[in-house]
Amino acid sequence: MSSQSTAPTAAQNATLDSKCPQGPIQDRWDRHRFQTKLVNPANKRRFHVLVVGTGLAGASAAATLAELGYRVSVFCIHESPRRAHSIAAQGGINAAKNYPNDGDSIWRLFYDTIKGGDYRARESNVYRLAQISNHIIDQCVAQGVPFAREYGGLLSNRSFGGAQVSRTFYARGQTGQQLLLGAYQALMRQVGEKKIQLYSRREMLDVVVADGVARGIVCRELGSGKIESFAGDAVLLATGGYGNVFYLSTNAKLSNATAAWRAHRRGAFFANPCFTQIHPTCIPVSGSHQSKLTLMSESLRNDGRVWVPQKRDDDRPPAAIPAAERDYFLERKYPSFGNLVPRDVASRNAKQVCDEGRGVGSSKMSVYLDFGDAIARDGAPKIAEKYGNLFQMYQRITAEDPYHSPMRIYPAVHYTMGGLWVDYNLESTIPGLFVLGEANFSDHGANRLGASALMQGLADGYFVIPATLGSHLAGRKLPPVSTAHPAFAAAEQDVQQRVERLLSINGKRGADDFHRELGLIVWNYCGMARNAKGLDLALGKVGALREEFWHNLRVLGSAQELNQSLERAGRVADFLELAELMIVDARHREESCGGHFREEYQTEDGEARRNDAQFAYAAAWQHTAPGADKGGQPSWSLHKEPLNFEFVSLSQRSYQ
Repeated sequence: MSSQSTAPTAAQNATLDSKCPQGPIQDRWDRHRFQTKLVNPANKRRFHVLVVGTGLAGASAAATLAELGYRVSVFCIHESPRRAHSIAAQGGINAAKNYPNDGDSIWRLFYDTIKGGDYRARESNVYRLAQISNHIIDQCVAQGVPFAREYGGLLSNRSFGGAQVSRTFYARGQTGQQLLLGAYQALMRQVGEKKIQLYSRREMLDVVVADGVARGIVCRELGSGKIESFAGDAVLLATGGYGNVFYLSTNAKLSNATAAWRAHRRGAFFANPCFTQIHPTCIPVSGSHQSKLTLMSESLRNDGRVWVPQKRDDDRPPAAIPAAERDYFLERKYPSFGNLVPRDVASRNAKQVCDEGRGVGSSKMSVYLDFGDAIARDGAPKIAEKYGNLFQMYQRITAEDPYHSPMRIYPAVHYTMGGLWVDYNLESTIPGLFVLGEANFSDHGANRLGASALMQGLADGYFVIPATLGSHLAGRKLPPVSTAHPAFAAAEQDVQQRVERLLSINGKRGADDFHRELGLIVWNYCGMARNAKGLDLALGKVGALREEFWHNLRVLGSAQELNQSLERAGRVADFLELAELMIVDARHREESCGGHFREEYQTEDGEARRNDAQFAYAAAWQHTAPGADKGGQPSWSLHKEPLNFEFVSLSQRSYQ
């Protein structure tokens, strides 16, 4: 399919095999593990596994595989694994332990996740995730993760969006940091035992496919610029999502899509790229000087109430507006869930009231998140105990005290549900290339429920990949390979040529300038709401911007040194192609579901209207032409993985 068209091609007749087991869903994971080939303890030492990324998914996978006896090399883009973006997750991690005795169960977590993803996720994967969730909590408690506890000693739980039970375990507003420290300690223990070789400040720039199997990677050592190759028996990508394609997002600036995109260019299919999540509770944009946005945890919606004035009111401070003149719009529209509706629903409603002219703040592009009632009910010390560090962060950024005046929030890009396509074993369409955590597409459908990202990352790393990796290592004969194999020389040459081209353009615009313009295009036309006319317009704009990038980019410095300008240029080049695929995917999917809201397809109440008859599948895109860095135009063909719902009936999602 041409990048300028969504016309079908012959390749669209192909379907993808998810390798999901059959039978009762409660038994599938246990039976699959039993039927998967094992590698005996002595043989594990023969296999070398390359793990790219040291966030929750990568660190937990590397530590567990080394503990099992595999030889592991792990690659970190930072100077320390502790800098991974997993550290920024605030609110908590889901598990179905039902400590509050409020009706939770593995089945309810499974159901809530399928429904929250608007019926665009695999049932088998989601049920496995719900099963494993309880083991994750046990694992992390054993590591010493300091989860909040009740007075009697039990772990505490709180509510999150999309659920009517309290199943979210947390460590104040620092849950991601504490979980990452647990995984980091497990990782560094194996480094100390010399079972893991840690390579820091390495950016993966290509995956090496030898004889049809992923057998290595090519990296750039960011301090010296040296191009290095590494060979192994399997490659695990745990490199996070692509939210920074929007330029402004809650992601760390170093978060990028390059590793996943280079794997895509080598043959790994990219699934559902238009499924991106807008988080409803972020500190609003304050000016063009910003390079990122700040997330305020969804846990704040437990006690905070979201509202705007019933009519535009520029004169009175929020405290002077009486309750009778406030519109608690989420509570009004969704009485069953109120402020705890899923993220996509909360975000669209916040946008709607701002579009109506009722937004607050100087930009009129924010809504209030008000703790006045909770403070009056429980007292400020109790609220500080639960959310103190979040309140502190908000005050330091905005110079406003949320104990005395409501927070101002507005939706922002936060997470990506799309990613490299993987089967039930987490293996991509390139044999031997496995993809974990946010880098894959597998578990969240069209919308991720809050507190499920940490759950998926740790499930993939601690429990899934250690069980399924044997399907590759013991399931096929892997001849010895080293970096002397011709495939490594070819990949290194491709990387070197790309670097040289970026440096040789010698234009007038920096990479950040292109990135900011790209982000505005994608946000305006493929953000919280999309329509056919806007997507067609965006496709042309991105194509024109990409063309200018390869003729007017200016990168200072050289390749043989620390050169952040060169690093950013390479990432923006990948974002330019990825953005085009996101738009192509959004244009192709003529329905609304979860975070993909096509304005042409909505119910009378303004909710997402799915088209299950035509679009109940994962859309997996195959790169079919040379990229712009090789003088070509990117193009893709579509492959489909049908989604079958045997245990949860397809229905119109309702949170009223």
